Amino acid sequence: MAGGYRAGGSDPYARELARQAREQEKERRAAEAAAKRKAREDKLAYEAARAQEAVDRTYVVENDVEQLSTLLVSAVREDAVLTFDRLKQEFSPKAFAPSKRRSKPVPQPRWADFEPEPPSGLLGALGFGRRGYDEEVEAARQRFDQALRDHARAETERAQGDDAARTRHEERNRREAARVAAWNAGIEARRAAYRERDVDAVEWFIDQVLAASKYPHGFPKAHRVSFQADTGDLLVEIDLPLEDVVPAARAYRYTKSRDEITPMPRPDKDRKELYASVLAQTALRTVHELFAADVEGTVQSIALNGHVATIDRATGREVHPCLITLQTSREEFQQLVLTHVDPRACLKRLRSLISPNPYELEPVRPLVTFDLSKFRLMDSLDVVAGLDSRPVLMDLTPTEFEHLIRQLFEAIGLDSVNTQPSKDEGVDAIAMNTDPVMKGLCIIQAKRTKNVVPFETVSALAGVVEHKRAAKGILVTTSWFGRASEAFANDHGRLELLDGANLVHLFKEHMNLDVIPGPVPPKRKPR
Repeated sequence: MAGGYRAGGSDPYARELARQAREQEKERRAAEAAAKRKAREDKLAYEAARAQEAVDRTYVVENDVEQLSTLLVSAVREDAVLTFDRLKQEFSPKAFAPSKRRSKPVPQPRWADFEPEPPSGLLGALGFGRRGYDEEVEAARQRFDQALRDHARAETERAQGDDAARTRHEERNRREAARVAAWNAGIEARRAAYRERDVDAVEWFIDQVLAASKYPHGFPKAHRVSFQADTGDLLVEIDLPLEDVVPAARAYRYTKSRDEITPMPRPDKDRKELYASVLAQTALRTVHELFAADVEGTVQSIALNGHVATIDRATGREVHPCLITLQTSREEFQQLVLTHVDPRACLKRLRSLISPNPYELEPVRPLVTFDLSKFRLMDSLDVVAGLDSRPVLMDLTPTEFEHLIRQLFEAIGLDSVNTQPSKDEGVDAIAMNTDPVMKGLCIIQAKRTKNVVPFETVSALAGVVEHKRAAKGILVTTSWFGRASEAFANDHGRLELLDGANLVHLFKEHMNLDVIPGPVPPKRKPR
């Protein structure tokens, strides 16, 4: 019976072991299920976080594009342009704040806190212990008197410390007030000089305005300015952002199967159009901010050249091509409603030159790159005396040709001089018509070439004429001009284009010279 009891299913020990095994299995399965559930939850949370990361990246890209698309409009509407008044500082004296550690007076010691307890009970009533009590009172009185002296000394030190701190605080306020007053006086002095068209004052202020203009991340801040006091003309060169300022991605997408966040590329057409718009907006915004900052009306016209600083991929050298160039007067620019214009169309209306392919950094020639007042003039050279009976103009050196053209205009009746070759920046001579009715400055450029004169050369001369308020710009060449150049000169009204055939006639009429200009222009097809 005993052996059957141990082996039977009713053995309490075996049942307990079985129960524990079942409990362990149950706990194992529960833990396994909990682990799987947590793994699923962690995976879902991870995937949600990655998906949200893609959404956040997309939001950043869209926000960047929105900023780039509204560069001009946001600046016009915010009206945060720097002015002389905004350069001034305000002084607000700070209130004195005593040290918290000892700012409040400490209460005076009380005798009650020092006075000993008198004898009590029957002994006190009978007068026993009076001598000891009197001694305690005397000792307490001495401690109390010492506490009063210590308190008085501490209060004196606290008051003196507060007075010293207050004196230092007031001195700091006085120094700050004096600094602000000196700063504002300096601003007023610069403003007065600015109104008088002092070159240093004007260029300093323009530097401040350009430096204060806030652009998105990735925009360079480099710039150069030059002011001509006699005409009120301002030349500004700014660095424009490179093409990578436009986000290459239009959005981001999370793929769970590969656990990847992949960019969705922005189409080339959209990227190039946005970059061209950014350049146009930056140019217009710069001119707007400068005219808006000039509340004194010192600047009459602005010529702006926008460059990019980069590396030529073909040569590995640093290059600084000009992608936008424009010239406009205050009166002309103030007619524009900049919150409603198409930036690139607006630039074209201002007769600007814009790179036909800015994304590939195709340059244009700046309209204005010099200050006429800084021209260095050179001594005249008599070229006519050394000419053969019928000279070929293409056989002359560039310098000889420029001096021969100067002599031609002197023979016509203009007072003219040549500029230093290294300093002319595309201008070969300046002439003055002294006729009392038609007097004025003439800008002369001579092109000794066998090929058609590029349109950019004509438009660049137009920019110089506008910038210098010249009466006329004369472009002389041994070759010929295209139809676009001739139409442009006719529309401009102050440009004169003299090709090789004109030169033959002018030299014969005014100098009795028979010259051979250059190659014969090709026959044009009828329109």
